[in-house]
Amino acid sequence: MERITDAFAWPARDHDWLTKILIIGLILLIPIAGAINGIGWMLATLDRLRAGNETLPPANLSYIGRGLRLFVVNLVYDLSVLLVAAAIYVPAVLIASSQSRGPASPALVSLAIVMSLLAFSVATLGTLALNFALPAIVLATDRDGISGGLRVSAVLRRSRINVATTLIAGLMLIAAGFVGSLGIVLCGIGVLFTSAYALAMQAWIIRSFELGPAAGEAA
Repeated sequence: MERITDAFAWPARDHDWLTKILIIGLILLIPIAGAINGIGWMLATLDRLRAGNETLPPANLSYIGRGLRLFVVNLVYDLSVLLVAAAIYVPAVLIASSQSRGPASPALVSLAIVMSLLAFSVATLGTLALNFALPAIVLATDRDGISGGLRVSAVLRRSRINVATTLIAGLMLIAAGFVGSLGIVLCGIGVLFTSAYALAMQAWIIRSFELGPAAGEAA
């Protein structure tokens, strides 16, 4: 994993990187299809890195088929976290709402507050856990399809093979997400560039994870 920090700079090794990144960024504006295509482009980038080719794939709308399976897997995991958090938050809202009519019970109000905080914690920790598990999820889905990506026990097993490797990759993915959001912070239109750049970073990070101690182990 010693080369994982190269994720920040490696896309610029491609002489046409700026054009490719901007085109992918524009495609990302297409609702749903753009996001699926972006995921497929990231996987195509991962394929090139596996082949020792440190250049970005052509930027076009031909990666939807490649990205669909991982999009579905990510959606299932995200919805699962959302549903668990909602199962706690909705009753909290109902309790709080019931206390707005007539005399309020301090115990019930406190319960609603605690449940709301718990729901927020579940959503936050669940999202964070998915971020750290993402490399294993991507590799499992890429190899075995949707069923492989949703095989939770296998994903957890690969993530635990080397906890340090998983933590480093997860932290780098958080950094990539920060880079992806910089376009909004600095200037709104810049997100077209930074979001696509973050996808290229993700490919490098996942390839670094794949080359770590987890490589070669059954998922």
